[in-house]
Amino acid sequence: MVRLYLDANATEPLRPAARAAVLAALDAVGNASAVHADGRTARRLLEAARSALAQRFGAAPGEIIFTSGGTEANALAIQALGAGRRLLIGATEHPAVLAAAPGATPLPVGTAGQVDLEALAALLADGPPALVCLMAANNESGVLHPLAAAAALCTAAGARLHVDAVQAGRLNPPLIGDSMALSGHKLGGPMGAGALLLRPGTVLPPLIAGGGQERGRRGGTEALPAIAGMAAALPELGEAARLAALRDRIEAGIAALAPEAWIAGQGAPRLPNTSLIVLPGAAAETQVIALDLAGIATSAGAACSSGKVTRSHVLAAMGAGEAAGCGLRVSLPWNAPEDAPERFLEAWAMMRGRLSRRAA
Repeated sequence: MVRLYLDANATEPLRPAARAAVLAALDAVGNASAVHADGRTARRLLEAARSALAQRFGAAPGEIIFTSGGTEANALAIQALGAGRRLLIGATEHPAVLAAAPGATPLPVGTAGQVDLEALAALLADGPPALVCLMAANNESGVLHPLAAAAALCTAAGARLHVDAVQAGRLNPPLIGDSMALSGHKLGGPMGAGALLLRPGTVLPPLIAGGGQERGRRGGTEALPAIAGMAAALPELGEAARLAALRDRIEAGIAALAPEAWIAGQGAPRLPNTSLIVLPGAAAETQVIALDLAGIATSAGAACSSGKVTRSHVLAAMGAGEAAGCGLRVSLPWNAPEDAPERFLEAWAMMRGRLSRRAA
């Protein structure tokens, strides 16, 4: 059985260019902080990666901090930029962001999953300056928030805005607000590298103090192979359109097969590779296991590093009610085969049939 991997939002397969960059960096024996020739060679690789990210995302190279991943980048931004401010956090944010901001006020979303801008404006006006945290794209539904409009509201209210762009990095979003978090393995690089992009002039005390790396804003020797692989993994032009076509074939097939099923956030702008399929009455964990046995890797909406499947807080915030525990996330990787929709739909239809007979 040839397996079909449809869990790119958990981690993308390693891209060939990223693999080559990792291997090249592994051959660079120097520490990028050392002043000898080997150290200078490592430093050139590090700064080339920084420049590549700066060019792609519209940031200043000197305002990019390399981290161990998106979780650390988000925590660094929230701790530093949120000091002394109210925290306003989107209700559908990733658990890593929610955990970094205990006691924050949730920002409601509509049934399509986008932040309620009227509610945001009211909350910004009702109290001292705030730090607002919003995802560029939701990791479960793929829904894109209206960041430009949210940023304008924040600027008018004297608030700061941090953007979690871990999933949206594949769309090359420009830096909006005060800071933006990225993760290498969500792009097709190796695990172990991320970045926090800052607006020029943003003061950022370190979350991890150390030997002065990253201009004193993140201690610890940089993970050069992972960072080089992250920079080499930036998506190619045209990739999004191909994946969107595959996604649309999956969603059209679901509509034809199961009128009771629905796609979360389908009416809103979304990531081109993501479908959150809700099949009422079918537990997400049951669906994931059934498809895994059929050779297809998917995930439940709220599957996290613990490996447990729980009721999706994203679907709950979108008003899904009891169906919040019935979401199946399909996220196409950069190398998804052209027959992925048909293979998935065949297995999904068989799974739905078995579950329907069992319920009867």
